Amino acid sequence: MQRPARSVWQGFPDVVIHAEELAVKKHAFYAAAKAGDSDSAFALVRATLSNWALEQIRYLIGHRSPFLASAHAFERMGVNAIPEALADELALHLSLRVDPSIVQTNIVGHTGASGFVRLARQALFDGVIKPGAYYFLVDDFIGQGGTLANLKGFIESRGGRVIGATVLTGRSYSAKLNLSSEQLAALRAKHGHEFEVWWRDRFGHGFDCLTQSEARYLERSPDAERIRNSLVEIEQAGNRSSA
Repeated sequence: MQRPARSVWQGFPDVVIHAEELAVKKHAFYAAAKAGDSDSAFALVRATLSNWALEQIRYLIGHRSPFLASAHAFERMGVNAIPEALADELALHLSLRVDPSIVQTNIVGHTGASGFVRLARQALFDGVIKPGAYYFLVDDFIGQGGTLANLKGFIESRGGRVIGATVLTGRSYSAKLNLSSEQLAALRAKHGHEFEVWWRDRFGHGFDCLTQSEARYLERSPDAERIRNSLVEIEQAGNRSSA
């Protein structure tokens, strides 16, 4: 199993969210944009882009000029066109450059998926990263934050420097990717060292590279054995369906 790159958070800023979830998902152009229609994606982004969010991004960027790196996610109906459209609109408003080389290399099917599915089927990325360059991440939606965590990890594993992230929509409590020491301690106390060793062996990183939402979801799960069984079952089901 190919494992995604992850990196520790080190005070990573909250993800900047542009619009309420219902305003995006109930929009007339949302379904077509999610299925890959570029014109619909641009119409959706222009209708829901937030001036407040743009100012927040300007503040996070400061004097730097990062590349915008969008998660080109594969959906069941096609390649999600929303992240790329959002990146292009941000480039126009903020006078930044989009890095088109970074692509997601697998299909994860996260839309409407459970927390265990999101943890079991993680996004993988490839592309050319400029060592030492700054990057700002762009996606359409944030749930547990795993896709952004893996995109950040991929870029930083190749020498890039990720300074922030923005999404078109998502739940406000999901905006905090930076794992708190309290949540990390609670997760370790609940499920123990042995489970973290299993997690590291399976996913290539310890609990300290989880997002706040991922760690909270795992900590609220009844026991480690249930988590292990659920993740393995989901992975095996995916292997059978792709065979």
